[in-house]
Amino acid sequence: MQTVLVTAAAGNVGRHLVPVLRDRGAIVRVHDRSRSIDRQLAGVDAVFLACPNVPEQVSYECSLIDATVRAGVPRLVKLSARGAQPGSPVAFWDWHARIEEHLADSGSAAVVLRPGFSMANLLAQLGVVRTAGVLPAPAGDARVAMIDPHDVAVAAAVALLADPPLGSHELTGATAIGFEEVAAALSRATGRQVRYLDVPSDQAVAGLVAAGMPEFAAEQIGNVFAALRNGAQAETTPDLERLIGRPGGGLGRYLRQSLAEQAA
Repeated sequence: MQTVLVTAAAGNVGRHLVPVLRDRGAIVRVHDRSRSIDRQLAGVDAVFLACPNVPEQVSYECSLIDATVRAGVPRLVKLSARGAQPGSPVAFWDWHARIEEHLADSGSAAVVLRPGFSMANLLAQLGVVRTAGVLPAPAGDARVAMIDPHDVAVAAAVALLADPPLGSHELTGATAIGFEEVAAALSRATGRQVRYLDVPSDQAVAGLVAAGMPEFAAEQIGNVFAALRNGAQAETTPDLERLIGRPGGGLGRYLRQSLAEQAA
């Protein structure tokens, strides 16, 4: 029986990963930042490394990588992002790239998962979808191979408990869809007619700031959508199916499951 330390266990992926690991017979330790990391790593067979996009992300993840190496943990799985590249105009993607470089230099036996645009991002719009019947986004006619975070969690469980190839895996949904199709899926899931409203990027960023989001974070979301409009995540990859043995689930299924969970 393997023991896995899971960081960001309440995150979009972590919340799915913990039950998946337990269903597969693993002992799960949920990382507690208030406790000594060295003690938490004692006797651990694998670590799932994830962190919200916050200014201390690079230092936090790099320190955990160092602690994992000190403890001699045999396997580390890092949750990164599709588009991770040093100097990316999306700061979050630049941060992931810097962490990946540190991980590579550490000599740890590691698997890096780079999921694309998460379907979970769409849930932030449910309020306006329900009240106004509108899906606002600065997406233009971008097509995006969105991925269900539960599928990412299943891939992470395979990487933690099995023996997949080390290195990076680009995870996408089975098909790329446009935001008109997203609006149609929301219409079916909510029972309310929803239309897609293509919002200028500066207007979208200003709206996020007005709603209370820090200006830096809002600007980075604007940069993400600029990349999507330029086709950054329009292509699908076979990596998810290679890891979990099936294609990724569709948006309709994800929305139905998420709305059912919210209603429960």
